[in-house]
Amino acid sequence: MSMETAIAEKAADRAGLRIPAHLAVIMDGNGRWAKARGKQRTEGHLEGVKALRRLISLCIRYGVEHVTVFSFSSENWNRPRDEVNFIFGLLHRFVASDLAMLLQNNVRVRIIGSRDGLDDGLRRLIDDVEVKTALNTGLELIVAFNYGGKSEIVEASRRLAQAVASGRMKPEDIDEAAFERALYTSGVPDPDLIIRTSGEQRFSNFLLWQGAYSELVFIDENWPDFGEETFLRALEEYSGRKRRFGGIESRSP
Repeated sequence: MSMETAIAEKAADRAGLRIPAHLAVIMDGNGRWAKARGKQRTEGHLEGVKALRRLISLCIRYGVEHVTVFSFSSENWNRPRDEVNFIFGLLHRFVASDLAMLLQNNVRVRIIGSRDGLDDGLRRLIDDVEVKTALNTGLELIVAFNYGGKSEIVEASRRLAQAVASGRMKPEDIDEAAFERALYTSGVPDPDLIIRTSGEQRFSNFLLWQGAYSELVFIDENWPDFGEETFLRALEEYSGRKRRFGGIESRSP
């Protein structure tokens, strides 16, 4: 543990903050941020990448173990083609420019979502960053790209149905644990906290199974304005929640 991380964690302890093991973020409002400033939507996406870098740094400093970010939904294909191409290009640039930083900070990267519709170069890029960071043991950064929660559930169901049809499983073997192993997020604990920026209060097809008992915090600021003050405000709200998971007594975290 670095001195910077230790100091940040001690500060969090003094403030009575509870740090989620798994934080998920719906990074919303890039276009609205740009429109409010008379800029092109692409400028909002560029500023959104800067906010993502701040989030990664904050998660490392405060000891978050897993962070999942919603970067491109399967519904985003309905946006103008130029904007879709720009967002795809941003993923290329983020990986190319930030891979060294991710390796230096012991960050493991997993990119979840459908590979359908992605060009060969982008698929190779995804495979490359996952392989190069696979042995890292620090923060796990999970990027939901070309992702939809309903599609993930359908795909998991199809995998289990194929396993039953081939004789590798019996129908009675299918339980919640088996279903979770068939999801993109297999092996990752469900998110303790889901943050959505820009004032919207919806899941928008994000981690529908995994977020069943997540605490939800909705923030008015658009994603490009996300920083430490907003991060700590969300953690303060989360820390005051009583998590009961359908029961009476809350349990950790």
